[in-house]
Amino acid sequence: MTEGWGYTGSPPMRTAVGEVTLVEGRTFCISDGVGDLGSSALEGLFVHDTRFLSRYLLRVDGEDLEPLSVASTGPYTATHVARRRPRAGAGDSTLLVVRQRFVGDGLVEDITLENLGQETTALSLSLAVDADFASLFQVKEGRVHDGGAIVASVEGQAVRRVLDHGTESRGVAVSGTGDPVLSRGGLAWHLVIAPRGRSTVSVQVVPDIDGVPLSSPYHGDVRSPESHPAALHAEWRQRAPHVHCPDEHLERLVANGMEDLSGLRITDPLHPDRVVMAAGAPWFMTVFGRDSLLTSWMLLPTDRRVAHGTLLTLAGLQGEKVDAASEEEPGKILHEIRSGLATLPATLPTARGGHVYYGTVDATPLFVMLLAETRRWGLPPDQVAALLPHADRALDWVERHGDRDRDGFVEYQRATDRGLLNQGWKDSFDGISFASGSLAEPPIALAEVQGYVYAALLGRAELASATGDSALAADCTARAAELKERFNAAFWLPDRGYYALALDRYKRPVDAMASNMGHCLWTGIVDEAYAADVASTLLGPEMFTGFGVRTLGRSMGAYNPMSYHNGSVWPHDNAIVAAGLRRYGFDAQAERVELGIIEAAAAFGDRLPELFCGFGKEEFSIPVPFPTSCAPQAWAAATPFLLLRSMLGLHPDLPSTALTLQPAVPDRFLPLEVDRVHVGSEIVGIFVDEHGWSVRPPVAGPDEAASP
Repeated sequence: MTEGWGYTGSPPMRTAVGEVTLVEGRTFCISDGVGDLGSSALEGLFVHDTRFLSRYLLRVDGEDLEPLSVASTGPYTATHVARRRPRAGAGDSTLLVVRQRFVGDGLVEDITLENLGQETTALSLSLAVDADFASLFQVKEGRVHDGGAIVASVEGQAVRRVLDHGTESRGVAVSGTGDPVLSRGGLAWHLVIAPRGRSTVSVQVVPDIDGVPLSSPYHGDVRSPESHPAALHAEWRQRAPHVHCPDEHLERLVANGMEDLSGLRITDPLHPDRVVMAAGAPWFMTVFGRDSLLTSWMLLPTDRRVAHGTLLTLAGLQGEKVDAASEEEPGKILHEIRSGLATLPATLPTARGGHVYYGTVDATPLFVMLLAETRRWGLPPDQVAALLPHADRALDWVERHGDRDRDGFVEYQRATDRGLLNQGWKDSFDGISFASGSLAEPPIALAEVQGYVYAALLGRAELASATGDSALAADCTARAAELKERFNAAFWLPDRGYYALALDRYKRPVDAMASNMGHCLWTGIVDEAYAADVASTLLGPEMFTGFGVRTLGRSMGAYNPMSYHNGSVWPHDNAIVAAGLRRYGFDAQAERVELGIIEAAAAFGDRLPELFCGFGKEEFSIPVPFPTSCAPQAWAAATPFLLLRSMLGLHPDLPSTALTLQPAVPDRFLPLEVDRVHVGSEIVGIFVDEHGWSVRPPVAGPDEAASP
């Protein structure tokens, strides 16, 4: 499973000033503006979580090129335009250098040199290459070693690098057209170009894993739009919903979100119909249980296949045994999958099926939630039935392993000192703290996780009713009701007017004011008597910045608006909060959250980053970026679709032939028209204005079974 994943498509993204990232398959490439790799420690060509190129420097007459621009026609390709530096005594450069790059299980690059002068030019073109085969985590964390065991050679028409590591090996071959001179350090061409003439050479970088070369999707002259990645990207764009309204920011936010998500799709060659969203670029281009499940939920109105592919993939790697090193337990849903050359950090031990780590407490109930929700969106009964045993195994984990001390709540505590200390979505080491700022000690029972379990039980009851299993439906419903009662008794803080973030090892309420209570609204575990206080807290000055709800209230001891989880604003978190507010009828409060996030996105080019700093609008008139935020990041890019769904009050129940709409759309978006909403096997359009709403008669959608 960990070999051969492929991404299907997001435009080059800036990871820092002058840097560009391309994504396709298990490949991503970070370069500088001129297209070189190696000018910073983070650059390189990464395939299967391994850096196969750490140095890739193009020089003309031994000198750096001057960048002019970067253009893109897809998430996997970019064109770098540069020029040779003006020669001594000359005012301008007469040599244009265009590098058209394509990534996907390696790299292909067409380098065109155009002589714009009136004289013939003679030049040397050189490409210096090197590889360190460092793992993604070594690169990200600055732990790259010198790679002394790497062997450099010239073999046939290619420059080679190989690293043998026990029974595994990694290698890369770099070759070029135009009869280059090869050396262990790279390739060189000696070119003569006539006035107004041009010359093109092509370079191919082919990684190999355990001696088996990867197959490039770009063969011969097949680049774009005929290449396989281009076709997949075009199909995804054709499915995208279109939003028409007076506010161009909402229109662009939805379009950009769909574009960014194209680059995060993963497919397995053994199961090409299984589509999963990777968590984010550039460092989380792999399956994450929690991230993939929540992103799939948000994307149900656009492509139900993503949810189905996610469920199938996670079911195939569901825990089978107790293993402390990987934190695997029977029925447990994984945290993440990684591949690499035995170089995973301590928090990612090796387990069955490759590098699989199970240290997450919320993915398992979310799995059951998503199965029930995907059925409501039209997943056929036979596909639901195939996943029911996995849902039952997940709920068995909740009862047997998740509830560690049999107090009726699901807790987490890492099994070894190699695991993640915190295992909810706020998984920073300091992400769970008391109002005083002191850290909670595990085992920790998170508030939102109890809500996920509650919704999972109700979802399983619904699935049981659909198959005529009334006894199981009644049992799950009763267990959910009992959990809701216990939760509200144990987590509600009457003197604070909000829910505790968690219970610690001593069953003390962790009394920090945090956004997690918004997830409790979303799942429905909040007692109706407390819902108004929760809504008031979330939208109060402690939590609401004007651009969104903070992860932690600003009077809390651990509050830091520039932290990862202790006062920052996360778009996906806010989309869930807005959905929860709408569930309990707090439409005005939901509207404030929706408008805040959309306004924040406008400051980021109508794209949502993973997170941004939690300063209030009264402090800074625009949101302050978080410096290491992923972009694109899956659940951030999917956030606009959950916001739209909340505005529309869209809740299908296709097995009951029901489609509920209860629009509460902010006035600035009216009239609002949303085309290409995928409901089951049909596509509908939804129109809302100040007078009411209507649904355009459905038309048949594309074949949902077809490979995306």
